[in-house]
This record gives sequence, C-alpha cells and structure tokens, in this order.
Amino acid sequence: MQTTFMTSAKLPVSRIGLGCVTFGREIDAAASHALLDHAYERGVRMFDTAQAYSDGASERILGAWLASRGLPSGAVTVSTKILPPYEPARIALAVDESILRLGVAQIDLLYLHSWDASAHSLEALVSFDALVKAGFVQTIGASNFSLPQLQKALELQQRHGLTRFSVVQNNNNLAVSDVSPAFCAFCAEENVAIVTYSPLGAGFLTGKHKAGVAPGSRFDRIPGHQNIYFKDESYHRLARLEFVASRTGLSPSHLALAWALHQSQIASVLIGGRTTAHIDQAFAAQIFDDEAVLSELGAPML
Repeated sequence: MQTTFMTSAKLPVSRIGLGCVTFGREIDAAASHALLDHAYERGVRMFDTAQAYSDGASERILGAWLASRGLPSGAVTVSTKILPPYEPARIALAVDESILRLGVAQIDLLYLHSWDASAHSLEALVSFDALVKAGFVQTIGASNFSLPQLQKALELQQRHGLTRFSVVQNNNNLAVSDVSPAFCAFCAEENVAIVTYSPLGAGFLTGKHKAGVAPGSRFDRIPGHQNIYFKDESYHRLARLEFVASRTGLSPSHLALAWALHQSQIASVLIGGRTTAHIDQAFAAQIFDDEAVLSELGAPML
C-alpha cells in the first residue's frame, strides 16, 4: 500500500490518498478529523489540501489534526497548492501563510495549483528553487498542467539548474482525463510521479446529475464543473459504465473507483469524502481485479 515518490525527497505516499477539499466547506472540523483518523488507520499516507480550499480553512483543519495526533516525523506526506499568478512576492507570502495554517516547519509537497503563463517565468522558477534550498518546501510539483506546459517548465528548470517539478497532479476518471498515454510516457521518462484526483468525476459518474444538477452537490457549489463534464462523450462513458454495472451487479461508483485505482502508471489517487464510508468504498474498489471489465470500461469510445 505504501510506496515512495521516486525523487530525492522520497516522500511516503499511498495508492489511495485523501483530498481535503471538503474540509470546512461540506464538513466541519470534527467530521474532518474523524475522516483523517479513519484514513490514517487504513493506511492512507497522502493528505492533499490547498490554500484555495474554503479560503484556507482546509489547511487549518488539517494542521490542527497534525498537531493533535503526534505522528512520527515523516509518517505522512502533506501537499498543498498555491494560486497564480506566480510572482516572487506572492509565492513567498502564500508559502508563509500555508506553513502557518498547517503548523509545520516545512511543506512536504508544494504544487502550483493551476497553469498560468507566469509558471514559465524564470523569476517564478527561481523562487520555487529557493524555497526548496532554504528548507521551506521539500518537493515541488505542478497541478492541472498539459503535457506541453509541463515539458516547457521542466526544460527551463533543467536549463537553468533549478529544482525540477517531480510530481504532477491532474484530473483522471472514466468521463474526463488529463492524463493521456503520451503524458504518462513523458512522466515515466522524466521521473515525474503522477497523482490523480476526482476518480468519480466530482460525482458525475454516480449518475446523480442525469436529470439536472443535484442540489447541494459539488456541481451545484462549483458550477464550473458543469462545463467540464456535461458533454456528449462524458455522457456516453457514463452510459457504458452504467451498462457494465447493471451486468455485473456492481455499482457505478465501485467500478469507476476500481478503474481509477488500477491505472498502473499512477502513484496515488486522491479521493474526497464527507464520511468514513467514502474511504471504505475506495478500499473495497481497490480489491476489484477483473481485468476484462476494467479494460472494457476504459476502451476508446467508437
């Protein structure tokens, strides 16, 4: 279950990671801590948050849990993300604030939360390199980058002798994927670990939005998700998922999670949740190993 990123930092990770986006937004601190406790007990060692999640509340809730549980040094990997534009002063301030909210001396893994042209500026890349060399950040990564964007960033870092992005975090599920075979091949060649998120497509793959956006759901809270998923190909993939589910007697959620967790090129799959049952659901899906069914689910659409 536990592995390490193949980087100089050797960060501990687990095949199933916990995304903390629900903390402070959909569940309070007590429920969040219960979720964290259960995840840790089940072997989860990757905990992922961001300064943008509930305006820093997710980081504060995770930080309070870390402070209260007395975990051994290096027992878990805590990753967080900062928003663009990536300018030296903004980068330094964002990292200082995240360190304060998390209550840590060093951020294990710092992502650029999304692509922005400033990610390719030498000033930004030098700033991230300086954070690593000063010990404020252990490892840096990129999130929501396309293959050309990642390629150019790594080339610039290599050319100037700067700390390279060693982890990339992108969306990957049966409905929508930003992790193509070419992307995976490049990351393997460049020793960049891949972390993915949203294995259920923010709830799209459960089928609950077929008749319209479910009230109180993530698609309701964050309407931008609708533009990502409400497309013909996504609905075709959902239909296939539901057909296979009906044939096998397994739920669409179980099969969608199983598919995401059985992508061999992925280091860790982040799951979100509001209850411990969501964590148990992922572990149950990890056991599913019918290769024929998984191949059928992921086959190209005709």
